Amino acid sequence: MKKGSRRAREEDERRDGPERRQRYDSDLKQDEIEGKGTDGEKEGIDGRNADSWRSEQPASWDDASNLGRSGGIYIPPFKSAQMMKEVEDKSSIEYQRLTWDALRKSINGLVNKVNATNLKHIIPELFAENLIRGRGLFCRSCMKSQMASPEFTDVFAALVSVVNSKFPEVGNLLLRRILLQLKRAFKRNDKPPLLAAVKFLAHLVNQRVAHEIVALELLTVLLENPTNDSVEVAVGFVTECGSMLQDLSPKGLHGIFERFRGILHEGEIDKRVQFLIEGLFAIRKAKFQSAVRPELDLVEQEDRLTHEISLQEDIDPEITLDIFKPNLQFVENEKRYEELKKTILGDECEEEEDSEGGSEDGSAEEFDEEEDEQMKIKDETETDLVNLRRRTIYQTIMSSGDFEEAGHKLSQIKLEAGQEMELCIMMLECCSQESTYLRYYGLLGQRFCMINKVYQENFEKCFLQQYSMIHCLETNNMRNVAKFFAHLLITDSLPWHIFAYVRLTEEDTTSSSRIFIKFLFQELSEHLGIHLLNERLNDPLMQDSFESIFPKDNLKNTRFSINFFTSIGLGGITENLREYLKNMPRLIMQQQQASSSSDDELGSSS
Repeated sequence: MKKGSRRAREEDERRDGPERRQRYDSDLKQDEIEGKGTDGEKEGIDGRNADSWRSEQPASWDDASNLGRSGGIYIPPFKSAQMMKEVEDKSSIEYQRLTWDALRKSINGLVNKVNATNLKHIIPELFAENLIRGRGLFCRSCMKSQMASPEFTDVFAALVSVVNSKFPEVGNLLLRRILLQLKRAFKRNDKPPLLAAVKFLAHLVNQRVAHEIVALELLTVLLENPTNDSVEVAVGFVTECGSMLQDLSPKGLHGIFERFRGILHEGEIDKRVQFLIEGLFAIRKAKFQSAVRPELDLVEQEDRLTHEISLQEDIDPEITLDIFKPNLQFVENEKRYEELKKTILGDECEEEEDSEGGSEDGSAEEFDEEEDEQMKIKDETETDLVNLRRRTIYQTIMSSGDFEEAGHKLSQIKLEAGQEMELCIMMLECCSQESTYLRYYGLLGQRFCMINKVYQENFEKCFLQQYSMIHCLETNNMRNVAKFFAHLLITDSLPWHIFAYVRLTEEDTTSSSRIFIKFLFQELSEHLGIHLLNERLNDPLMQDSFESIFPKDNLKNTRFSINFFTSIGLGGITENLREYLKNMPRLIMQQQQASSSSDDELGSSS
């Protein structure tokens, strides 16, 4: 019975199938006449109307294969290049299709192999391709590569930022496609593409390609009706671009965090998501992480172009740009891009062409000359310098019992010309890494300064270098370095004119440099005493070197110097400066009177 009934049902379906299909076609035509349609026909996969989608479909499979792909047939690069050379008419459709395929493969290859280390080398190669013609291919390749490798999103965003600075229409197209992908994934509750689009958008905000209003609008949509997934996506988005939003729109970001706080108080989401929100508040308290890595910050602030697109707008992704279309002005457009490429990349293209021509003419002569020349190999890894610093100097300093033993061992090392500086740098580095200052290093530095004047000059260079980079040191390391140089100054191993490198004004100092100067002068005062230190600083022969510490150019700098030394307990060394400040109004009046009298004399003589 079961077999018979199933066979009868199959015969009925076979008999009624054509009639049912005709009935469906007639209903479909009637719906189209009335302006209706099924849900699947109203909006296609990419959001376009069914009529426009049908109009873009190829009439046959041959037309479909000729639109942008080579019909699934692999053509080797040398074969495609040979085919392009064989085509005489550069404006023909066949040649345009071959160049389109080569452009698509080149853009995909460059985008797929980009990373943080080779980004600066990939960008000129990418600009060498016609990005105006292949802007659709570039956007599609970036989105596919980012979705496949989300951990490289910041690299792709940096690449887009550089391209956007030269071709804003490319950045605008990519941003529109990302927003459209985001909207579709949000409506379909498709989490993987939504996460990829949100992460890409966050890094575009960091690179200032997308406006911060788009980010705040997205967060408002995600948190309007919070669910576990929407809140998780919002937390990830703020984690990626929170630092930039804090700088650009602190009030807007504060409102978003108030919404997060309200979601926590409501308690309607899972514990896991609540922990994510609490972690986000901890990240905010720690001032977020840096928005852009230094190696990916390639565009100057004045060259950045920011696009402002709303999620409420009707977005056109321009899918037709991904498909090959013949162009009647193909040759003229290629020439225009060649000129544009020369303005972007400079004269590199012309130099390459000239070098290629010259190499073809004189390749035989150059080959003979290269055979005669001997290869000179130069080690650029600085292995010998590392061995000298770490293995020889460092081990000798750390393994010696006292400074005399260390000085004797280090003097036995055969140093080449210019390597004395490495010994001074390593000695100073070892001293700074100690938990507390050891007099051992000061005595060792004093010994070498007394032996040879070269070390005295090198330590003077080290002082200038350390003072210019003092903001890189921690407070303890800064204290050790200051005490080391103070010991050399107290023992006259280092000349006091090094204070000429220090300009004590509010504009020329930072908090780190002022702390370093404080440690240095307090150590000098502790060992020399305030009376002897004052005598040293008032030496008439050294006043030119001390003018930068005790400035007398204007009242503001003079008061700043007096207040600084008074605040660190060394106001006694500013007595002369205070006397100068006290007499400054009288001096100014005398100068004005002298100038007025000279003017009167000139007037009477005339």
